[in-house]
Amino acid sequence: MKHDQAYKNLLEHLQTSIALSQVSGLVSWDQETMMPTEGIEARAEQSAALASIIHARNCNPHLAEWCAAIDEAALDIVGRANLREAKRSHANALRVSEKLTAEIARSAAIGQGIWADARANENVAEFLPTLTQMVSLKRQEAACLAGANDALYDALLDQYEPGMNSTALAGLLEKLRPGLTSLREKIAGSKKDIKPLSGTFSDEAQMEMAHRLADVFNYRLESGRIDKAVHPFSSGYRSDSRITTRVNPDNVFDCMYSTIHEVGHANYEQGRDPAMDRTPAGGYASMGMHESQSRMLENQIGRSRPFMDWLYPQMLDVFGDIGLASPDELFAVVNQVEPGFIRTEADEIHYNLHVMMRFDLERALISDDLQADQLEAAWNDRFKADFGHKVDKPSNGVLQDVHWSCGLFGYFPTYSLGNIYAGELFAAMSNDIQDRDDKISRGELDDLSNWLQSNIHKQGNLYSAPELMETVIGKKPDEQALVTYLEHKFSGLYGL
Repeated sequence: MKHDQAYKNLLEHLQTSIALSQVSGLVSWDQETMMPTEGIEARAEQSAALASIIHARNCNPHLAEWCAAIDEAALDIVGRANLREAKRSHANALRVSEKLTAEIARSAAIGQGIWADARANENVAEFLPTLTQMVSLKRQEAACLAGANDALYDALLDQYEPGMNSTALAGLLEKLRPGLTSLREKIAGSKKDIKPLSGTFSDEAQMEMAHRLADVFNYRLESGRIDKAVHPFSSGYRSDSRITTRVNPDNVFDCMYSTIHEVGHANYEQGRDPAMDRTPAGGYASMGMHESQSRMLENQIGRSRPFMDWLYPQMLDVFGDIGLASPDELFAVVNQVEPGFIRTEADEIHYNLHVMMRFDLERALISDDLQADQLEAAWNDRFKADFGHKVDKPSNGVLQDVHWSCGLFGYFPTYSLGNIYAGELFAAMSNDIQDRDDKISRGELDDLSNWLQSNIHKQGNLYSAPELMETVIGKKPDEQALVTYLEHKFSGLYGL
């Protein structure tokens, strides 16, 4: 078979497979937002059927034939990325049986519903059988994918952060810990008094604020939508990129910053090059890179002092009196450092400590050093050690995150990688956009969005995450830019 025909066949096959994966994503979105509660069993079978079809396509023997006939030297950068990812997905699919793939999809669909009920009922025992089954399935999958000398967890981590391993990742995260704990201790010793937010925050008003935030961060509703879910998430692709948020009468910032976070994901999708639609090259570099877009919008921009100049009058307009007299007081509130239970609501100092805890626990689960029925006790002990107080209820502890119910083992550390990448990218952006802070203060974020779109979003999956970062920032990424940013921000805020 000639090169041109082989590449044409490969691309057509990949485009159909990716379209089916997009359908699978819509099925999951519907389950989390609109599906009737009695639809779960049928939805589980639908998800399993789609997973089986996609798996069979990824195992198609013609893939190897086409890849062998393609002259890589004759391809442009887009073609090389498509070929690379086709080989990768084909090799991985051959290692894992269709039966196991379908069962993971089925269990994930059922598990999300059971987790949501258990969380609402504050009943860990209700969730344990599901968690035990999912851990077993993911151990089996990892054993299929891992090399002879590789840790099982690394095989799962590689699905989200290709090329990364747990040893290197643990070393990188541990470099963050001393600076974070030192900064936390200094802040605790500052005894700064922060005036609390007050007021009435109805569901309707919170969703109005969510739409205003989505708009100012340039999320396009022509190719998206905002709904509510138990756990906020983003789902979809370039021309249909959807987000969810949640309303919390006790913490309006939960809705606001969950919205900004998910908009960061959605903007990455909406900002991709349409010429690479439904191709592996048009995907994303890694989940760490994806999280960098969310974490930067949420923190470096959304919690910055300049952004308060825009946000403060918006909150007054939507909510009325919020008990704060100025943008300065709002800045202090949205950046208040305290050891809370919930990862998604955590300040920037404690957030990475939340992630490190989950990273260690899920590695222990996959390596069989920790069993599912021991997880709650291990969580509570670790939380007390890291955060200084006891977990008061399961929804504030082991049941707070949706990830393990749907088998996303290896995902959690990408949040901290995203923080590290975001620190580097925001510093690089500062060099290219001289009046960045003035524009942020006015809510004029077009130049910032365009910078991210040009440097990150439109690059798709042409490069690995480390390669893309090095291209943009001119060096290998490390934790120092994040540490410097945090020290500067919180030293100023707390007078350290």
